[in-house]
Amino acid sequence: MRRPLPVAAVAALVATLALSPLPASAHTGIGHAAGFTAGFLHPLGGADHLMAMVAVGLWAGLLGGRALWALPAAFLGTMALGGALGMAGVALPMAESGIVASVIVLGALAALAARLPVAAAAGLAALFGLFHGHAHGTEMLAGAGALAYGAGFLLATALLHGLGLVVGTGLGRERLGQRLARVAGGAMAVAMVALLIVQG
Repeated sequence: MRRPLPVAAVAALVATLALSPLPASAHTGIGHAAGFTAGFLHPLGGADHLMAMVAVGLWAGLLGGRALWALPAAFLGTMALGGALGMAGVALPMAESGIVASVIVLGALAALAARLPVAAAAGLAALFGLFHGHAHGTEMLAGAGALAYGAGFLLATALLHGLGLVVGTGLGRERLGQRLARVAGGAMAVAMVALLIVQG
């Protein structure tokens, strides 16, 4: 039986990455955006967003049980909050580093099939959701259909979570799903680290 990963170890890793001057590396680059379509495309146009959101689903699928809905719900809830803060022009310290950390940490947790308590796993997903939502919100044009834009990026995020869940659960082929999820999570974490080294 796999031993649970100590919560303190995960917290230390998150804190170390969040306090490091890491640039988020793969935003859309489209500048300010507006409307449902722009909101929907935003998570799909940046590799950092895309990988983190799929990784939430991968890890939730590996954990199973209540985590199947708790992790995506926690991420989406704080993502909406972060988006509102970004749209309102409220600064969020270390948001860029938090986005980078989300890919590395969530990818690594999926790769390790780390068995954190559901509350701790959901809390981690919520923290990272706040950073991603803030990034989306800051790229919206002021007064340009905030609800439609927010609905767009939340729907795209939910679909990316769903993709991760499909892989992580294996659609009835649990062992295959676990292998695919762990490989995908590890590849995401390694890709982000490699990108940071290249951009160095």
